[in-house]
Amino acid sequence: MRTISYMQAVAEALILEMRRDSDIYIAGEDVGKFGGSFGVTGPVYKEFGASRVLDTPISETAIIGTAVGAAAAGLRPVVEILFIDFLPIAGDELFNQAAKIHYMFGGQVSCPMVVRTAIGAGIGAAAHHSQSLEALVCHIPGLKTIAPSTPADAKGLLIAAIRDDNPVVFLEHKLLYASKSEVPEGDYVIPIGVADIKREGADVTLICYSAMVRQCLAAAEALAGEGISAEVLDLRTLIPLDKEAILASVAKTGRAVIVHEACLTGGFGGEIAAVIADRGFASLKGPIKRVAGPDTPVPFSPALESEFIVNADKIAAAVKTLF
Repeated sequence: MRTISYMQAVAEALILEMRRDSDIYIAGEDVGKFGGSFGVTGPVYKEFGASRVLDTPISETAIIGTAVGAAAAGLRPVVEILFIDFLPIAGDELFNQAAKIHYMFGGQVSCPMVVRTAIGAGIGAAAHHSQSLEALVCHIPGLKTIAPSTPADAKGLLIAAIRDDNPVVFLEHKLLYASKSEVPEGDYVIPIGVADIKREGADVTLICYSAMVRQCLAAAEALAGEGISAEVLDLRTLIPLDKEAILASVAKTGRAVIVHEACLTGGFGGEIAAVIADRGFASLKGPIKRVAGPDTPVPFSPALESEFIVNADKIAAAVKTLF
């Protein structure tokens, strides 16, 4: 075990998989010599060069459209869409083709491709480059959606995603790239669809994913000083959703607070709340709470952007309303 960054963990997963399987290639805008907008693919290009790390035109439809064809023909593309804000541009290619091709061809064709994309606010990138649109992706049958919060989870889940025979959307929060933690060396896989308890607790379950895991852990630490024991459940994968882990944790604590950075209305937290209400209602000692971003575009102003983003104080305040 050694300590590396989230960015390094993602790059390491890509390098290990490309060494293992020559059918894997990377494509996207400036992913080659420039290394991508966040520098993730720089080390990959250094080892594999332009023959397997391909710079593309500025066209999301071309990036994902060619990946669908390549995957159907037997390759395993890992393509990068710089910001999830631009993913809807390739909505037909991803939502109507990649997600449905296995079903439409009666299981005779698979589409083993990964779409890596950045989500979230916090870097002053304004409304067009700061959204969290995971709920949009999760609504499409046939797509798997992963949103890891730690470097170790990012590496193990990305390896799993690349090896999966289905299209996977892999969400990387911009604020996590520089975060560091211990990551196992070599090859390992974290199963897709398995949540992880990041902190044990007895009084309330904080259900979260991606960058909000860090905020929930900070909130749990603050709440502990006030005598409230909060469990932090990191979903890691949104589709497939680990419903049993959610229900087991809520059954233990009796209270649920769902946290995500995306706007409240239509956010993925509503789906989680529905699962608890449908199958875990008898366990609840109070209402299900959601803590989410406001229903506004992400502001450019640093002060307003800071107010937009969910933080530990807002989470702790929501928890206290349940006692």
